[in-house]
Amino acid sequence: MTIEDVIEGFQEGAVKDAARDAYANILFQEAIQISMELNTQYHTPEEIQEIMERLTGKKIDETFRLFPPFYTDFGKNITIGKDVFINSCCHFQDQGGITIGDGTLIGHNVVLATINHALEPEKKRKNYYAPIKIGNHVWIGSNVTILPGVTIGDWAVVAAGAVVTKDVPSMTVVGGIPAKVIRKISKKREESE
Repeated sequence: MTIEDVIEGFQEGAVKDAARDAYANILFQEAIQISMELNTQYHTPEEIQEIMERLTGKKIDETFRLFPPFYTDFGKNITIGKDVFINSCCHFQDQGGITIGDGTLIGHNVVLATINHALEPEKKRKNYYAPIKIGNHVWIGSNVTILPGVTIGDWAVVAAGAVVTKDVPSMTVVGGIPAKVIRKISKKREESE
């Protein structure tokens, strides 16, 4: 059994598998344990990088910065680019997959939720998973919630407090509940500032 097998098990239509579910539960508990280690004492930036590598199971670039506390329920389906900053109290529900591009800034209390539940009573709140993909040089303000299946384009800005339910085009500013495009970002303006 591998981590990839567990991640594939989250996909729509995956056949129930007791061994895979048991291994997933071990990984959930590992994520809780590593998160507690991260969040309950001071760590140098180098130690945070090492802890996040254990949490995600992937190499984390030395340019990565994180201000704890940080929370995740799985950890192994997060991919983080170079020069990414994650501010304190963020919650990443990553079973559906979270990809964060280079140069992205994530504010306080951001929630990235990749799981939703069925509404129909006969489906008994079955989980549905969809990835969140955040492009390069994205700026996500404090208290933002991004819902399953959303892609945010390069150089986009998500205003503080927004709830993002749909894809965000590159070079735009979005805000509100649900988030809507507030303005486009001009390349010419960016170069002159």
